[in-house]
Amino acid sequence: MTTTRRGLLRAAGATASMAALTGAAAAQSFPFAPNQRYPDPAVQILDPSFARYRIYSSTVEQLGTGMRWAEGPAYFPEGGYLLCSDIPNNRIMKYDEKDGSFTVFRHPANYANGNARDRQGRLVTCEHSVTRRVTRTEKDGSITVLADSFEGKRLNAPNDIVVKSDDTIWFTDPTFGINGEWEGSRARPEQATTNVYRLTPDGKLTAVITDILNPNGLAFSPDERKLYVVEWRGTPNRSIWSFDVNNDGTVGNKTKLIDAADQGALDGFRVDRDGNLWVGYGSNGALEAEPARIGNRMVHQLRGKPEDLDGVMVFNPQGKPIGFIRLPERCANLCFGGPKGNRLYMTSSHSLYALYVEAHGAV
Repeated sequence: MTTTRRGLLRAAGATASMAALTGAAAAQSFPFAPNQRYPDPAVQILDPSFARYRIYSSTVEQLGTGMRWAEGPAYFPEGGYLLCSDIPNNRIMKYDEKDGSFTVFRHPANYANGNARDRQGRLVTCEHSVTRRVTRTEKDGSITVLADSFEGKRLNAPNDIVVKSDDTIWFTDPTFGINGEWEGSRARPEQATTNVYRLTPDGKLTAVITDILNPNGLAFSPDERKLYVVEWRGTPNRSIWSFDVNNDGTVGNKTKLIDAADQGALDGFRVDRDGNLWVGYGSNGALEAEPARIGNRMVHQLRGKPEDLDGVMVFNPQGKPIGFIRLPERCANLCFGGPKGNRLYMTSSHSLYALYVEAHGAV
């Protein structure tokens, strides 16, 4: 290949652009220092049953920062790295366990939100605005569109995604990515409902759940006989619903498993091998009905303090809160990773955090 001055300048410009992105990320950082004492007080035991999952000499670490809204972590054991979305910056980031680097993996990324690794080690992604589709990144880097419409109408804004052991892909389709200009572009939804979809390996797309208002995070129980789904705009609070999964891929027996407090927000989550739900948690933005005087102003304050709510809430299979991992930022999503599958990665507002635990992801 012949190298030209124009090519060198173009390459230098691309390198500078990536450096500017990561440099901007560093500039947005705020001081974070891991706790120096063991056990880390950020890991709170709400029920004695959670004690077995805490590693006494493990502490919360900040691995990277500078994102505007971090989402969709997915771990790839073959390469020892994690990918996550930075939605407003329209990019996917990569954390490499081998050297600790935190770099741009893809930009632009079509406002990617949820990501997952399929059973063949490929990246599947929810592009939740503009393109509004689910894609798969092949081993050669090419991108295959798996779904972008249902019954002749465009999807709303694919959000979170999980791959079942039979290679079916399940994803939620709320309207978040088309509600405004922050995480993409405002658009009119074409679907009459906000659904949970099941996509078979042969390309058949089915709406398996149509009666949840803006479904968000989803995950299967360890035996895959139950599907759990967050209802983002539940009444009166955000909830996690449990469904029985039938052999034909349909679901039934809708049961409310978890009801968030009136100030809490349930988001993305994962299930461990014991069936516990590790859920991204934080303030839902609800305001007190009456204002309080702050200085010389009357201000409607949040119900509950974000500093008390931000982190990961752990529920047992019966929906009882048993543990809490306090973070300095609201956690939107998480996944298990690491060489032994016991490193909890948490995408939290501007940053990526991690904590080693005595738990392993179910899938």
